[in-house]
Amino acid sequence: MNRKDIAVIALMAIMLAVGVRMITGADHAQRKAQTQMVEDAVQSAALTCYAVEGAYPMDLNYLKENYGLSYDEDRYRVTYSAFASNLVPEIYVIEVGADQT
Repeated sequence: MNRKDIAVIALMAIMLAVGVRMITGADHAQRKAQTQMVEDAVQSAALTCYAVEGAYPMDLNYLKENYGLSYDEDRYRVTYSAFASNLVPEIYVIEVGADQT
């Protein structure tokens, strides 16, 4: 094997590594966007409830039962923390098993 062959193999390895990195980066961006969509859905349901009833619900189940909120509960964990019915609740969504970096 000569230098030219080694250079070609090295270049192909680098291109493969860059390709893998691009694919995993795209996957991470897609997963982040999907998590954001779940958070947006929860916020939208809470705001709709406030607009209709004049108060934010005190728990997430109310939104599920009365405003049609649904998401993959096996894939996402949603923390819904309501302090008072007239204050916007804190909403956090994480994907189960996802790297949170």
